[in-house]
Amino acid sequence: MQERDSVIDKISATLPEPPEPLGNYVGVITVGELVFVSGHGTAKPDGSYILGKVPTDCSETEAYEAARLVGINILATLKAHLGDLKRIKKVVKVFGMVNAEPSFADHPSIINGCSDLMVEVFGESGRAARSAVGVSSLPMNIPVEIEMIVQI
Repeated sequence: MQERDSVIDKISATLPEPPEPLGNYVGVITVGELVFVSGHGTAKPDGSYILGKVPTDCSETEAYEAARLVGINILATLKAHLGDLKRIKKVVKVFGMVNAEPSFADHPSIINGCSDLMVEVFGESGRAARSAVGVSSLPMNIPVEIEMIVQI
């Protein structure tokens, strides 16, 4: 537990400001012991976005890193909402969407960018049920959008 807390403290110190919702919705809401995080995108700390369709405009490696960035943005939102990421008991569900060409079939490897981060931060408690799907487009042409449910 002490090692987990140390990793959480380290990542918490480096998190950017959470991204603002792009529409008429909230970025996160708590219902009982579950926290539902709305779909997050590839916002960079400078306000710009990683863009492009996988794998034509955004390589698989770049898309994996984009999914990791989305995970960081989700953690930033959770920290702002909860006050402390140590309140998270379990990452319950990850739903990842990849803006992909119709012939692209390796969506799980892209969403691993986020899933790998959650396991790095929370250990086995970060390993979640998950869906990784390909879609024909995402807002602003971002390559990855991810939503999450965590237990507190």
